[in-house]
Amino acid sequence: MARTTLAPPPEPPADRILDTPFDSALGDRYLVYALSTITARSLPDLRDGLKPVHRRILWGMRLLKLDPAAAYKKSARVVGDVMGKYHPHGDQSIYDALVRLSQDFALRYPLVDGQGNFGNIDGDNAAAMRYTEARLTAAAAELMDGLDEASVDFRTTYNGEEEEPEVFPGLFPNLLANGSSGIAVGMATSIPPHNAAEVLGAALALLDNPELPEAAMLAHVKGPDFPTGGICVEPAASIAESYATGRGSFRLRARWRVEDQGHGRWRIVIDEIPYQVVKGKLIEALAELVNEKKLPIMGDIDDESDEQVRIVIEPRSRNVDPAVLMESLFKLTDLEVRVSLNMNVLDHGRPGVLSLRDVIAKWLIHQREVLIARSRYRLEKIDARLDILGGLLKAYLNLDEVIRIIREADDAKLELIAAFDLTPTQAEAILNMRLRSLRRLEEIEITKENQALTLEAKGLRGLIASPSEQTARMVKDLTALRDKYGPTTPLGRRRTSVETAPDVKLMPLEAMIDKEPLTIIASQKGWVRAMKGHIDLAAGDAIKFKEGDGPAFAFHAYTTDKIMVAANDGRFYTLSPDKLPGGRGFGEPLRLMIDLAEGAEIMLIAAYPAETKLLLAASDGRGFLVDSADVLAETRKGRQVLNPKDKAILAVVRPIPPGDDMVAVIGENRKLLVFALDDLPTMGRGQGVALQKYKDGGMADARTFVMTEGLSWAMGGTTARTRTESDLTFWKGARGSAGRLPPTGFPRDNKFG
Repeated sequence: MARTTLAPPPEPPADRILDTPFDSALGDRYLVYALSTITARSLPDLRDGLKPVHRRILWGMRLLKLDPAAAYKKSARVVGDVMGKYHPHGDQSIYDALVRLSQDFALRYPLVDGQGNFGNIDGDNAAAMRYTEARLTAAAAELMDGLDEASVDFRTTYNGEEEEPEVFPGLFPNLLANGSSGIAVGMATSIPPHNAAEVLGAALALLDNPELPEAAMLAHVKGPDFPTGGICVEPAASIAESYATGRGSFRLRARWRVEDQGHGRWRIVIDEIPYQVVKGKLIEALAELVNEKKLPIMGDIDDESDEQVRIVIEPRSRNVDPAVLMESLFKLTDLEVRVSLNMNVLDHGRPGVLSLRDVIAKWLIHQREVLIARSRYRLEKIDARLDILGGLLKAYLNLDEVIRIIREADDAKLELIAAFDLTPTQAEAILNMRLRSLRRLEEIEITKENQALTLEAKGLRGLIASPSEQTARMVKDLTALRDKYGPTTPLGRRRTSVETAPDVKLMPLEAMIDKEPLTIIASQKGWVRAMKGHIDLAAGDAIKFKEGDGPAFAFHAYTTDKIMVAANDGRFYTLSPDKLPGGRGFGEPLRLMIDLAEGAEIMLIAAYPAETKLLLAASDGRGFLVDSADVLAETRKGRQVLNPKDKAILAVVRPIPPGDDMVAVIGENRKLLVFALDDLPTMGRGQGVALQKYKDGGMADARTFVMTEGLSWAMGGTTARTRTESDLTFWKGARGSAGRLPPTGFPRDNKFG
């Protein structure tokens, strides 16, 4: 039996482990990932303003011959070719990029001509790629012009089967014309769109004067030019600084006008909204202002848009100033936004933030290199053609001998080379001539072509050798392109105007509210409503409650007031009466309007007493004075003012009338204490100081009064009588004392009333 030889055992895995410090291994790998994200995904190339995915989409469409004059092809066909040959990533990400290249509200000069549903400014998504079709636009064709003339380098694709250009050579200034945005690792880019004619004008000025200062560029580039129009109200000094440093931002507003409706009535019509603002969400935000009465001078909102934006805003009354209404909307909504500028681009693979002048200057250097490369390519083709024409002319001069050699020689090619000192290429061209090319007319045409090509070759050699001729050629080409995208053309007309923001003084929102009487009703179960007018609070039957519920707080107020809500955990909240639900129903739960803590209960709802002090006291007999301004809360979470100790709760909140100089406190043990108001500190927040000392129970009630007028309390019953004790010497003591039994006839519930 033959013996089998066993393979040696595999090398133990431990022997293949590299002993490398963890921090350096992690750093090296993260650096590779970061560089890949920066250079191959997120940042645009300075020369053509494209990211790799956009460049591959356009290149794939070019190979599919989807020229501007060609028929459309399904987007799925484009995505499939791009994904399979050039961009091995998800088909949805490729299609999303293709969709954006076709959206005239996303790109100032779309590079893809889409047919079908490619989304809209409302934020609706595009249809699936199997339903839409696409082809290139004229701008994309100009951006790729020269790819067949060896003007840029090509590289192999990810699988080595195809080639793709590293950059596009065309004259179209895509980086600034269409802008770009992206987030890489540790850096980002944000370049708004600009007017192509203005960018080309700045490039021509820089060609004319290479030492042109940064500030002079603004004579040509006025500012961004967004596809959705709008008004740029950024100050000129700020625009100049942003372009000089490559970093900054621009204030962009919607374009609006007043539409007269006769008889003193008017409304505002918005025709253009800021760049990258989703109209659907903007309408929702405007509707929320109306529904929640956040802007009292605004009456209604209506979206009458079709293919053109038309948002109609109705004022609350004809007396409203349109400028004030719009300035308020600019402040509260995305009708005004800030568009950032961060010209972080790849310059030959290296990221960097450049100024406007540097971007255009480096782009011109690229265009000069492309011009030289295209000239050399053309010169090579001309030289090759002249070589062939030279051989053909020799053949016409010796036509009979050429015919004899072709008819009789065993190897006509070698015989022709030897007889007339031809190159192999010339001899091959002679042998490939057709009989009808032997006419005299054909000889004349070849002579003319030879002379024309010789003259062109001489011009190309002069162009390659002379920078001044290169500049003149670039000026000619850039001027022709600028005229094509000039201000008189539909595509080249500037859409975003640069203006100075009007000086409009805004009133506080509270001042915009009409002062109207209200009656605030709060039930025992926490339902709140605001009834119009000051109704009779004594007429209990006029106010209805849910079954099992009843009245808790009721008071008169105005729409311009503020409502103070105090919880027994010492936290205060603020409500606006004009935003409370109306009185037709039972109202709404208060807990939907404020963030009331778990287990906390409302102990007071009242009109906010402005410019006064409040007496706060907890159930354990501790308290202090607080300025009313310190209990106002700006958010739903409220403001913590009193911090009760242990299981104590906030029991008393009383405004202090002018002139009060004493404090009266009574405990559950029915002991009354009177002391000077000055003995209480004024605090913004805290536990307070002891008002009265108790062995058992806690505080029942507290109030302030004027010593010379005596202490009064309600007698109870239906007569609403009160009793006043003028001589309080017996109960007067130091703050924190125990106190003494109250006067005869003091209410048994230990409340001052």
